[in-house]
Amino acid sequence: MARGKTQMKRIENATSRQVTFSKRRSGLLKKAFELSVLCDAEVALIIFSPKGKLYEFSSSSATSTIERYQKNIKNLCPSRRMEQAQHFEEEVAILRKKIEILEETRRRFLGDGLDSSSVDELQQIENQLEKSLSIIRSRKSLLFRERMDQLKEEEKILRKENAELRGKYEEQQLELSISPQPLPLRQVKEVETQLFIGPPKS
Repeated sequence: MARGKTQMKRIENATSRQVTFSKRRSGLLKKAFELSVLCDAEVALIIFSPKGKLYEFSSSSATSTIERYQKNIKNLCPSRRMEQAQHFEEEVAILRKKIEILEETRRRFLGDGLDSSSVDELQQIENQLEKSLSIIRSRKSLLFRERMDQLKEEEKILRKENAELRGKYEEQQLELSISPQPLPLRQVKEVETQLFIGPPKS
């Protein structure tokens, strides 16, 4: 069974958050070890838990790896660092602009902030809402049809079961009507005889 995509946000439940931290920490440490062995790379990994507990892995010495990192950072070209910082700032500005546009669009769809909108803008919003409404209705109709097909299939199954039960019932009734009935007890009748107990009559 394929796992769903995990949403990248803070896990609110404390127990689930601790379990996830423990599992992913172990996986990360394992991957760091595999990278150092398979690729002969110098790897240093430092993790602090939410409670401040330290977990680390280093292929040689964490201290020497950190010193090596700091030396490389100092030797990094200042112009390159400035270029990277400028690139990040541009990306942040673009993302902020997109967020502002999305927020403004959401407010307009909810009917807020329409005072400054022109007729063309209002017409565009109306067209978009009608398009969205059409998609929603189409999806709703599809779900209704699927549910109706499911109910029809269930009806067929129930009708078939009902017919089988009716057939079994009719067979039992037929067997009861054909089976021989017990004979009635013979009725005992008093019969007069000529027998007489006693001395013979003269």
